[in-house]
Amino acid sequence: MSAHTETFTIRTRGKGTTEITREIAAIVARSGMMNGVVTVFVRHTSASLVIMENADPSARRDLERFFDQLVPEDTRWFAHTEEGPDDMPSHIRMALTRTSEVIPIIDGRMTLGTWQGIFLFEHRHAPHHREIAVSVVGE
Repeated sequence: MSAHTETFTIRTRGKGTTEITREIAAIVARSGMMNGVVTVFVRHTSASLVIMENADPSARRDLERFFDQLVPEDTRWFAHTEEGPDDMPSHIRMALTRTSEVIPIIDGRMTLGTWQGIFLFEHRHAPHHREIAVSVVGE
């Protein structure tokens, strides 16, 4: 077993999803691993990762709208609002999704389905720089 790790930073445009599949695939290729797993981790408490439909952007817009309804920003009883009305809702949205994803690697490629992509899910309104840590383990 061998391991390969890298980190990269992605700038978001603010709230919404940003596909990072190509960046992860490039790291898997650089690792030289033919079989194993890649673990992707976002190092923030107000952004998360999702594996989602990558062919039709309306699926991601529906996901974003769903979370807007599920965790509204005008919730008056939130105490953690020092950074604005999207502060606590962004933390809850992150907690309801994931901060890491693990994808099998077979024959040197991630085994994502035909319409699956890896997305950074930004929960804050303002653009941010988000750090992604990637670990590839295998042979």
